[in-house]
Amino acid sequence: MNISYLNQTLRILLLFVLVFGILYFAKAVLIPLTFGMVLSMLLLPICHWLQGKGVGNSLSSILSVVALLVVIGGVITLLQYQLSDLLDDLTKIEERVNNIIAGLKEYVKQHFGISHREQQKIIKEQQGSTMGQAAGMVTTLIGSFAGILVDAILVLVYTFLFIFYRSHFKKFILRLFKPDSRKETEVVLDDASKVTQSYLGGLGLMIVMLWVMYGIGFTIAGVNNAIFFAILCGVLELVPFAGNITGTSITVLMALAQSGDTKVVVGVLITYGLVQLIQTYLLEPLVVGDRLNINPLFTILIIVVGEAVWGIPGMILAVPLLGMFKIVCDHFEPLHDYAFLIGPPKEKKGEEGNFITRIFKKNK
Repeated sequence: MNISYLNQTLRILLLFVLVFGILYFAKAVLIPLTFGMVLSMLLLPICHWLQGKGVGNSLSSILSVVALLVVIGGVITLLQYQLSDLLDDLTKIEERVNNIIAGLKEYVKQHFGISHREQQKIIKEQQGSTMGQAAGMVTTLIGSFAGILVDAILVLVYTFLFIFYRSHFKKFILRLFKPDSRKETEVVLDDASKVTQSYLGGLGLMIVMLWVMYGIGFTIAGVNNAIFFAILCGVLELVPFAGNITGTSITVLMALAQSGDTKVVVGVLITYGLVQLIQTYLLEPLVVGDRLNINPLFTILIIVVGEAVWGIPGMILAVPLLGMFKIVCDHFEPLHDYAFLIGPPKEKKGEEGNFITRIFKKNK
């Protein structure tokens, strides 16, 4: 065994551990900064297009951020419009919930012999012990909302600054390398930016398609305010794996609270199954595709690690960051083995992709 090669591998692994430690303890600073960097890469095509029309760097950077705000504002406005209709049904939902609770009380009385009065007494005792916890939860939620608002402002500021000073930052990174390797470094930077734009752009297009499919499915199923829950399920797709399950679970619970009709619940579950089938075997291969060129095992693993290090923001950022890291590994010789490990297994010529992509390729 080559001892020097083993030592080099151990040093690289130790570097990974050190990096993850820094990411964990500095997450309050790094999460908004990373979101700003990723969003700036996504908005670069808009900025370049505006500059191609003769708009200056300052104005094009501002307009790029404004375009992002317009999209976010449009989604929030649509959600707010749907939410106002949902709030109008709160009285009916409250009556339905009270009926469910009354049914549960009757079930407990018949099967466990606990009278309604005894149940009410137990509930009051529990309410008294949880009032302090509820107040603490409200305080925590208010503090969390204030923190999210501050982070959102920081993300917008960072996004603008990354776009505006992109040339300066690029020159700084190139100055860190020897002149004979700067051309390769510039290729790495360009590839990382293009891969991030391609992945996030494809993900955004897929979310819009999910809105349409969920909206149609929930409407046919008879869900009240179907557009609201369709948008909710689509937006939660930003959180891989857990997001779509969470959105569908919320829709099922609200369908039960609104009508209690099991047919509506079955319709929601059928919609979820069909959408997941279309998303997995059609949308992801054709819209998102293998743009990051990452092994599915490491996609799942990095999402788990991202959640452990940064929570939900880590789950959202983990996949594009791993894609950028793989590009670095592809161009940096000591990391070629890691690029091979992270990447998908090489298939024989003519067998690339799943059967859906092969069908479309044959039809071209």
